Amino acid sequence: MADPGSPGPERAPGPDESTPGPERDTAGPSGAHPDHAHRPSARERWAGFRTSAYWPAVVLCLILAAAAGLFAGSYTYQMAKPTPRHVPIAVVGEHRWPQGLKFVDGMERALDAGLSLHPYRDHGAAREAIEEQKVFAVLSRDGERARLDLSGASGASVAQLLAEAAPKVGKETGTPVTVRDVNPLQSGDPRGLALFYISLAAVIVGFVGAIQLSVHARGLDPLERIAFTVAYALLGGFTIAAVVDWWLGALHLPFTQSWLILAFTMFTCGMVFTMFNTLVGRWAMLPTWGVMVLLGNPSSGGAVSWPLLPSVLGHIGQWLPPGASVNAQHTAVYFRGHQHLFPYLVLAAWALLSCAVFWIWRHRHPGGRTRAAAHAAQAKGSGGSGGATATAPG
Repeated sequence: MADPGSPGPERAPGPDESTPGPERDTAGPSGAHPDHAHRPSARERWAGFRTSAYWPAVVLCLILAAAAGLFAGSYTYQMAKPTPRHVPIAVVGEHRWPQGLKFVDGMERALDAGLSLHPYRDHGAAREAIEEQKVFAVLSRDGERARLDLSGASGASVAQLLAEAAPKVGKETGTPVTVRDVNPLQSGDPRGLALFYISLAAVIVGFVGAIQLSVHARGLDPLERIAFTVAYALLGGFTIAAVVDWWLGALHLPFTQSWLILAFTMFTCGMVFTMFNTLVGRWAMLPTWGVMVLLGNPSSGGAVSWPLLPSVLGHIGQWLPPGASVNAQHTAVYFRGHQHLFPYLVLAAWALLSCAVFWIWRHRHPGGRTRAAAHAAQAKGSGGSGGATATAPG
């Protein structure tokens, strides 16, 4: 029995206790310190960053910054200082009287643009040209005076430029001029922007609705997705028209026609996003935003009439859904009975193209109950005993 007062047998130090004596050797077999033995290389760190959540977050920050600058730049470039290139003007009778020629030359200098003169036999024919949206004003001779009849509804920005320039030019050239607006805008929309704003609402809500369907109703099959796009387009178009006309009274709309134009616009824009979502997946917002917002809305002619836009953009805008929507709505409200088929064909072409692409490559669209069920079965099979795996069809 050991003496309680004597020291017991020597005990081995625990893992957390220091060992007396010389310092322990902490170097590995190669002599390197363990803290430095597995330090990742730059390539390994880059690969880890690419597979982390930081990579898409950084990319999105850069994309959003670029989109913000492009958004502001596109609207500023086209709207901040609109400049006329050529303005179609109807001319009644003989305009080649000396004072008339001086007035036309003075207007072209004042506007820094050419007046595209279209002769008509009488005021009735010239007024019909206004209704057909072929000209923006009518110039005629009234004794020794010049008479300039404007159409504010054809383009508020163009009418404003003509109205401001005509009296100054008349005074400079010694040609008395009478200016009047024979086709004014509605009193609730003195600057002609209400139609642009309701079309803008239809465009943006149209593709945002499709985004929300992809996020919150991912399990919809292709036909169901198209049907619900039709549903929210009809409801949204009705709500926009009802708020602007019945509630605010800003515009007196041909209600059914305006409602259906807005619904057609929302459906087309929603299907355009669905098409891009089918083709490029999660980056579908980029081409949709570019076509609809960066290019389509500024060049639609809603905020600035097409003669004041850069010529190329003025032509391109008519072939995009926002421009087609503004044109159809503008004619329906201010030029009833003179509706053109072209804007409806543009909307129909975009809608049919988008639906066709979505339907043909629907297996690539990230949604649908069949695909979701197959993926769930695959996950369940891979986690069960025996490692059975279900394969998604198609």
